Amino acid sequence: MSLHSSPLGKLRKVGSMKIGIIGAGNIGGNLTRRLTALGHEVAVANSRGPHTLTALAEETGAKPVPASEAARGAQVVVVTVPLKAVPDLPAGFLDGAAEGAAVIDTGNYYPQQRDGRIAAIEDGLPESRWTEQQIGHPVIKAFNGTYAQDILDRGRPQGTPGRQALPVAGDDPRAKQAVRDLIDELGFDTVDSGGLDDSWRQQPGTPVYGSQGDVDAIVKALSEASRERTAEWRA
Repeated sequence: MSLHSSPLGKLRKVGSMKIGIIGAGNIGGNLTRRLTALGHEVAVANSRGPHTLTALAEETGAKPVPASEAARGAQVVVVTVPLKAVPDLPAGFLDGAAEGAAVIDTGNYYPQQRDGRIAAIEDGLPESRWTEQQIGHPVIKAFNGTYAQDILDRGRPQGTPGRQALPVAGDDPRAKQAVRDLIDELGFDTVDSGGLDDSWRQQPGTPVYGSQGDVDAIVKALSEASRERTAEWRA
């Protein structure tokens, strides 16, 4: 069976979950599309308010909510907002999440292009560790180097030759496994890229960032990462 003829209908199902998505840009919007199509109960929020999400809600069946309510009862919460907007997320927005909820951080630091200078990251703190500190909850780093369109187009059943793989970093093994299972359901393999202190290996400018490779390619790319930030990715 070729990659392009693999039916999405045969992707593995993990059972319906409540998922909150904060951020409805390219990644957040396409995750909303795929996760609702897989039967999950999705609440989606952005910074401009639920009234701006009517079209996405009508398209997908997701529930548009204020950012302060997106995590309510959720077993998985996806934070997919610009890094500069992370400190502006509503205080306590994760308080209503399900016990042990996995929080996915898809964010990237783009100092020249968008976010301005964040001193702690410039000094070497991994981007997702900074996000974790801002929101006061452990995070799993995933989807940050994935093209948004790939989420819609490149999912394949388990065992498909050349199946695209995504790196996943985090400190909580249970939460990390939950995220890896969800990514598998979306149609992608995963590679455990270590704890959150190792997540610099998948930041912008590293070999794995933007890769559409399979497991072997992702493992190789992670191993070749340099901790030194190139000029393009520094303030």
